[in-house]
Amino acid sequence: MHRHTPTAVGAKVGTPPDLEAELLAVPKVVPELRRAVRGHLGVACLEVQLCVSELLGNVIRHVGEGTPVRVRVARVEGGGIRVEVTDPDPRVLPVLLHATGEDESGRGLVLLDAVARRWGVEQGVASKTVWCEVEAGEE
Repeated sequence: MHRHTPTAVGAKVGTPPDLEAELLAVPKVVPELRRAVRGHLGVACLEVQLCVSELLGNVIRHVGEGTPVRVRVARVEGGGIRVEVTDPDPRVLPVLLHATGEDESGRGLVLLDAVARRWGVEQGVASKTVWCEVEAGEE
C-alpha cells in the first residue's frame, strides 16, 4: 500500500479509530489490505475482508487497474462496521447482476449483498463512494 494513515475521525472512547488508506487499486494490494483490516479490527471479521476485496476488485475491473482510491473502515452505531471505497470515476456505477453457473464473473456484488446488512453508492461530481455495512462479529 502506498499510504496507510489511520485516523481517529469520530472515534468513541474505547473504540479503535477508523482505518483509512489511500492507495492504487492493483491486484497485489488486495491481500495486503485484507491483512491491514484484520490487524486493525483485531479479529478475523471475514465479512469485512470480503467486502474490502470485492469493492477494491470492482474498481480494478471496471474503473481500471492503478486507479487511486481511498479505503475507509469504521465502526458504526448498532454494532456494525462500514467499508467505503472511493474512486475518481462517478460515471462507472456498480450493478447487481444475477450470474449463472456458467458465468466467470459478476458475483462480487451478489456476495457483498449477501453478507452486508445494507450497501449503496454516494455519487459526487468528481468521484463516487461505494459502501457497505456488516455486523461487527465476535471480538
